Amino acid sequence: QVQLVESGGGLVQAGGSLRLSCATSSRYAMGWFRQAPGKEREFVTAISWSGGSTSYADSVKGRFTISRDDAKNTVYLQMNSLKPDDTAVYYCNADLRWLPTGPGKFWGQGTQVTVSS
Repeated sequence: QVQLVESGGGLVQAGGSLRLSCATSSRYAMGWFRQAPGKEREFVTAISWSGGSTSYADSVKGRFTISRDDAKNTVYLQMNSLKPDDTAVYYCNADLRWLPTGPGKFWGQGTQVTVSS
């Protein structure tokens, strides 16, 4: 069974930074989605299986960076210049295919990110 274990969420002031981590049991194409209260889950960013391609939602371009460490089977989401609108539960997502085309099969438990104004 595929396990995705997330960490790194928390409370931060606007303009601050957080780094999320997601450890997996094997190597996959990886991504992050988020869901704010009362809203649908939305795509944030993804990185390909090889790490050679990345994709970002327009709302986070230039502020968020996704990366992977395949020796540790871990993907990271570095979030800078955070805004209150970034407040959401962030979910790690994994599959063998390219994730911006749609969510993959496997999900983490979610980690809360709260940005105060």
